[in-house]
Amino acid sequence: MIIQLNGMTETVPDGLTISSLIEWAKEGDPDLMVEKNRQYIYPAEYDTCPVNENDIIEFINPNLGG
Repeated sequence: MIIQLNGMTETVPDGLTISSLIEWAKEGDPDLMVEKNRQYIYPAEYDTCPVNENDIIEFINPNLGG
C-alpha cells in the first residue's frame, strides 16, 4: 500500500500497525512521537492503530542536541 511517511511517498506492506511501521522504517528513537493524518497517536495505541492506504504519517524525533 502507498502512504506518505515524513513527506515521502512510500510503498509499505499491507496490515501494518504504527508499531510495525516503526520497525519497518528502522526508527530507533525511544522518544519518538507519531502523527497520523494530523492527529497525535499515543504510544499506548501504537500496537492497535492501523496504517491505511493514503495515510499521512509523521515521525517526530523530539531529542535535539544543545
